[in-house]
Amino acid sequence: MNLDNFQSLSYSFPALFLGFAVVALFMLDLVISRKEWLGDIALLVTAIVVLGVVRLLTSEAGTLFHGSVALDEFGLYFQLLIALAAFATVWMSIGSREVQRTNQGEYYAIVLAATLGMLFMASANNLLMAYLALEFVSLASYVLAGYSRHSRRAGEASLKYLIYGGVASGAMIYGMSWIYGLAGSLEFGAIQQALASGKEASLPLYVALLLTLAGLGYKISAFPFHMWAPDVYQGAPIPVTAFLAVGSKTAGFALMIRFFFTAMAHQNGGGVYEWVGGDGWHQLLLALSAVTMTYGNLAALNQQDNLKRLLAYSSIAHAGYVLMGFVVLTDDGLRAMLFYLTVYYLMNLGAFVVVMVVANSTGREDLAGFRGLAWRGGALPAIAMAIFMFSLTGLPPLAGFIGKFYLFAAVVQQGLWLLALIGVANSVVSLFYYAKIVRTMFLDQPIGGEGAVAMDWHNGVLLGLLTIATVVLGIFWGPLFDLADRSARFFP
Repeated sequence: MNLDNFQSLSYSFPALFLGFAVVALFMLDLVISRKEWLGDIALLVTAIVVLGVVRLLTSEAGTLFHGSVALDEFGLYFQLLIALAAFATVWMSIGSREVQRTNQGEYYAIVLAATLGMLFMASANNLLMAYLALEFVSLASYVLAGYSRHSRRAGEASLKYLIYGGVASGAMIYGMSWIYGLAGSLEFGAIQQALASGKEASLPLYVALLLTLAGLGYKISAFPFHMWAPDVYQGAPIPVTAFLAVGSKTAGFALMIRFFFTAMAHQNGGGVYEWVGGDGWHQLLLALSAVTMTYGNLAALNQQDNLKRLLAYSSIAHAGYVLMGFVVLTDDGLRAMLFYLTVYYLMNLGAFVVVMVVANSTGREDLAGFRGLAWRGGALPAIAMAIFMFSLTGLPPLAGFIGKFYLFAAVVQQGLWLLALIGVANSVVSLFYYAKIVRTMFLDQPIGGEGAVAMDWHNGVLLGLLTIATVVLGIFWGPLFDLADRSARFFP
C-alpha cells in the first residue's frame, strides 16, 4: 500500500503522540511547580510510544506520506528499539543527580524531540526525509550534550559536536544532491532502479556516496568520522551519553542499512545482495570495518581513565563489528546486525547505569573512583558491571558472545577469513581494558578517597532488568533472533 498524507495519520500514532507530548511538556513546565513530575510524565509518554509501535507490528507493509516513510518490519524493529532506548534514558534521567540540577521540563521535551527524529530516521524512504530526520536528531543532540550549563566540559563537548556535525551534514547533503542528479529521484527504490539500469556515471557516483557516507559514518561514530564521540561522551550528562551511545547509534545504523540495502544494492536470490553502480564498495566497507574496530580498541586500551571516554572508544569499536554485516551484504549479515544492535543496547546501557550510580554517590567518573567498588557498598553494581564488560568482550555464556558469533559466522560463510580474524583479534584486545575495570572493582583496595556507594531502588530496577536480559539472552536467544530474522525485510 502507498498512502497519502491524510491516510498515513492512522499509522503514525507514535510519531504524532511524541510531537504533541513535546509541546505539552514545554507548556507544563510553565505551570507545574514540582518539576520531578515532568520526568514521570515523560516516562509515561515513552511507555505509550513503545506500546504504539508494538501495535503497528501487525500492520500491512507499505509506504506513508506519498512514499517518504516506509512501514515495514525492518523500520518497526528499529522504532521499537529506539522507543525502548528513550524509555530507559528517561528512567535513568529521573534517577540522575546531574539531570535533577537542570531545567527538567526543557530537558525531557528535547529528549522526546530527539526520539521523534530517530523514529523517522529508522523509516525514512527517501533522501529528503533521511536528511531532515538526521538533522532534527542532531540539533536536539547538540543541545542535550551541553545541557549542564554550568559545566565548562559540557559546553566544550556541545561546541565540538556542533562543529563536527555541521561539517558532516554539509558533506552529506552535498553528496545526496549528486545522487539525486544522477538518479533523477529522491526515493531509495527509484535510485536503485536508475543505478541498475546503467545510466549512472561511476566516478560522480563514488564521490556522491563517499560524501553521503561521511554523514552516516558520523552518526554511527565510525572511523574517521568518530572525532566527536570521546569528548561528547565525557562532557554530556550520563543519561544523555547513554542515549547517544544507544538510541542515536541505533537510528544511524537503521538509516545506513536501509539506504545501502535498498538504494545501492538489489537481491540476487538466495539471500545475497549485489551492489549496483559498481563493486568498489565491498573493499571500502571492509577497510572501514577493520580500521574502525581496531582504532576504537587501541584507543580505549591507551590509558583511558575516564569511564565515559573509555566507553566512547568502545562504542567506536563496536560500530566496526556491526559494519562487518555490511561487508558480506547477505540476509545472514543483515540479521546479525539487527541482533547485535539489540544486545549492544542492553550491555552498553547497563554499563552507563553503573557509571551513573557511582557518580551519584561519589561524583566521580574516573577509573580510580571504581577502586574497590565491590567492598564499598556497591557489590551489586560491581557484579552487574562485570557481566556487562565480559558481554561487551564477547565471552560466553552472555548475550554479547551470541551477537558476535552471528556476525563472525556471516563473515566466514562468505569466505572473508581475514576480516573474521581481525574481529577476533580485536575482541581479545578489548578484554584487556574491560578486564581492567573488573579488576579495579574487585581486586584493588580503596585508599580512602573514593567514598561509599549506595544504589536506590529506582536505578536498581533498571540495572537488574538489563543484567538479567544480558545473561538470559546468552542462553535463550532464539526468540530474539527469530524476531530479527522476521524483521530483516524491506518494503518494497
